[in-house]
Amino acid sequence: MDTQMTQSWHVDVLIPARNEEELLPRCLQSVLASLSALPGNTTAHIIVVADSCTDHTPQIAAEMLRGRGTVLNAEVGAAGAARALAAQCALGRSCGPLRRRWLANTDADCIVPPTWLADQITRARQGIEAIAGTVGVDDFAEHGPEVEARFRASYFIAPDGSHPHIHGANLGLRADVYLRAGGWANLETAEDHDLWNRLVRARTVTYSTSRIEVLTSGRRVGRAPHGFAGALAADNEIAA
Repeated sequence: MDTQMTQSWHVDVLIPARNEEELLPRCLQSVLASLSALPGNTTAHIIVVADSCTDHTPQIAAEMLRGRGTVLNAEVGAAGAARALAAQCALGRSCGPLRRRWLANTDADCIVPPTWLADQITRARQGIEAIAGTVGVDDFAEHGPEVEARFRASYFIAPDGSHPHIHGANLGLRADVYLRAGGWANLETAEDHDLWNRLVRARTVTYSTSRIEVLTSGRRVGRAPHGFAGALAADNEIAA
């Protein structure tokens, strides 16, 4: 039997959250469900960075993650810095060789599928070092009637499932290549594209697939300037 496929792995799920008391519970419920689908020789830990929160986000996270994760209270004020802080916490924990540690990133307004983590670890065991998944939108109710069709028409996916999209809400990578590429930059937006571009330049074995998809909220006002919510909101202006 291929030893690469049977070796134990550790997964850290990294989630930045700013005033997400409304949507964080569904996110954590979905992540916790995805943990149960991991192979028996895979351990996991969830890290939520409650960044500049003025609501009950930290308390909700602490209650839901009791015994399954860590909540960090921070005042970093940028998605990139919050993701970096979560990664720093993950890498500071002793959980085996970096080549068998996986950093799975999502956002607090997302819902991940039950096999989200298992699918990533399967690819990691096949030698993939970084994975870019896709996102779908849970609800277009806050947008005009044309926005859903415009989003689906413009969100290109090739017949083989590959795609050009990079989302911090659905990005996984091995811990050693994360460090090799320099980690998350302190950016308010586009921190995902920045990291992915550095991974590519570092000749990382990357894999882009629509078969690993998370649902994100369709809200018009997001937490990051010029982020995904802003792009959807802009489609309303185009439609008008």
